[in-house]
Amino acid sequence: MAPPGDTSQPRFATGCRWGGTETERMVLFPEGAIKLEGTGRRILEACDGQRTFLEIVEELQANFSASDPARIRADVGIFLESLREKRIIDY
Repeated sequence: MAPPGDTSQPRFATGCRWGGTETERMVLFPEGAIKLEGTGRRILEACDGQRTFLEIVEELQANFSASDPARIRADVGIFLESLREKRIIDY
């Protein structure tokens, strides 16, 4: 599978949703659940089917301006692709 393109709009895959409490938020999917914290949670919260991959990356680049923008883009792409392979998100 290919990483998301700039205009891709990542969103939860069918059967996946948020669960738990606001402080103990988890992603529930047919095979189980995962708890995301920090940047991973922030990325997944932005995957609302409205924002594009590029918009998500630009938001993170603005919030982590001391980091290499190309590295942020690559890391977000790898993260989303791993979630897509697990059928947690689609784009």
